[in-house]
Amino acid sequence: MPTVRVTRRVHFSAAHRLHNPALSDEENRSLYGLCNSPNWHGHNYELDVTVEGQPDPRTGYVVDLGKVRQAAESVIADLDHRNLNLDVEWLRDVIPSTENLVVELWRRIAPLIEGGRLARLVLWETPRNSAEYTGE
Repeated sequence: MPTVRVTRRVHFSAAHRLHNPALSDEENRSLYGLCNSPNWHGHNYELDVTVEGQPDPRTGYVVDLGKVRQAAESVIADLDHRNLNLDVEWLRDVIPSTENLVVELWRRIAPLIEGGRLARLVLWETPRNSAEYTGE
């Protein structure tokens, strides 16, 4: 039986500030540049949710992509139009870099996927910058 991967893309907008409280303000400015602005900055994120499995002989689907969308959107509802540093309880002690955010998204989306296995998340912070996570 073939294993196939299918992907659904979802979207959210959020503000954040990259800042490590263990570092001095000078170190944070040097490390994060404009992303350390005390007045925050925002992104229009795109999240690719890839599920793998064997197509069901009855439906031809690996998984219903509408259900994948619902699972992902139920998690990103916490993030959409929010300040990731201040408004999202599950990001309280996390520097909200794209890398950390994609891992935290995995932890919440993976248990919600039915009918396949979450294989990959790609979080696009900008059209040129993304982070990929496969659960490892």
